[in-house]
This record gives sequence, structure tokens and C-alpha cells, in this order.
Amino acid sequence: MTIKLYGVAMSTCTAKVLACLHEYGAEFELVPVNLQNGEHKQPAFLAKNPFGQIPALEDGDLTLFESRAISTYVAEKFKGSSCDLLRSQNPKEAAVVKTWMEVESQQFSPAISPIFYQSIIVPILYGGSPNQAIIDESAAKLGKVLDVYDKKLSSSKYLAGDFYSLADLHHLTYIYYLMKTPYGKLINERPRVKAWWEDISSRPAFKKVAPGLTLGDKN
Repeated sequence: MTIKLYGVAMSTCTAKVLACLHEYGAEFELVPVNLQNGEHKQPAFLAKNPFGQIPALEDGDLTLFESRAISTYVAEKFKGSSCDLLRSQNPKEAAVVKTWMEVESQQFSPAISPIFYQSIIVPILYGGSPNQAIIDESAAKLGKVLDVYDKKLSSSKYLAGDFYSLADLHHLTYIYYLMKTPYGKLINERPRVKAWWEDISSRPAFKKVAPGLTLGDKN
């Protein structure tokens, strides 16, 4: 049975899962969710994710929500194929991957998400003006996180070691959107972070996803 992923291609969270699915060459169906019409708040979708947020995944009788949980499930399900984004065959490497996945969730994401929201979501979806104070505060926090990354990347090619993993993949979509804003300089000003970003964003799996990340594009 084909995996069904409910979401929209331009969503950071949906695209994160799409990148993971493409890494494994998994068969799946992307089922669009009409956010403008409030489809994600209707009973049919709430049965998949009671919080009314995309994405959600169905695989047979299994239903999952939360993008990091979904991508982890995909990596576990297909780990015997072409790649192992969790390094599940090596307990020490797997532990380091999980550590940096936590860093992304607890340090990186809370710092970058307000910049994304204020710079892209507020003006484009709501027609409002960005709150510069929030952006400035978040940019300072993100800079400190990226300083840690730059130091870490002086000793390994990727965050968890000299191998690409979910720890790297989970950064893709937010940074992609960040690079559309003036705050992409936070990446470019740190040579090792910039090289890492150029590496991970050039992967064939992400190149299949990036064209769908259209928020902020000029028509």
C-alpha cells in the first residue's frame, strides 16, 4: 500500500518529509490539503492530526503527525535500502544523530522560525508588516546557534559526523526560505555553515522538493 502524505508542497514541515521520502526513493502520494478553505480544521483531517496542522501520514493502518516523527518513521521503515539517515547500524553514530536532531528541534528551530514567520508569512499570507524587533531578537539567537554549528563543522563534514543524516535534512526547508530574505547573510557569513548548506541543498532528493517551496517568490 502506498504511503499517503497529507500536506502542501510549500510548507516547511511537509517539504521536510518529502525530502526524506525522496532520499529513500519511497513510493508515496502527496495528498494536497486546502489550507485556505480550512480543510485542516475539518473532522476528516483532525482524525489524522487532532491539532489541525500539516503534515499527516497514513501507511496502512498507521497514522502519524509531526514532521520530525514522520521523517524518523520513514528512515526506520526504509533503513535497509539505499541509505540510513539514522545510522541505525552503529549505536554511537545513531546517538550523535539523535543529539543533533534535538539541537535542531530545541535550539535552531525556535530561533529561525520567528524570522521565517515575520519575514515571509506575515507579509505574504496576512498582508501585514513584519515585527522587526522580533526578527532582530531571533536573528541574534540564530547567530549564536550557527556559531556553534560553524565550530562543529570544522571537525566533520556534516553535523553528526562525516555522513549525511536526518540531523542535516531537518534544517533544509527553513534555511531554504531564510536564503530568500536578507537574513541569509547569517548563513553566508559563516564559511563552514555556508559550505554545509551548499552541500546539503544540492542533494538530488532536495532538488525535487525545492521547486515547491514557493513562498516569497516573485511572480
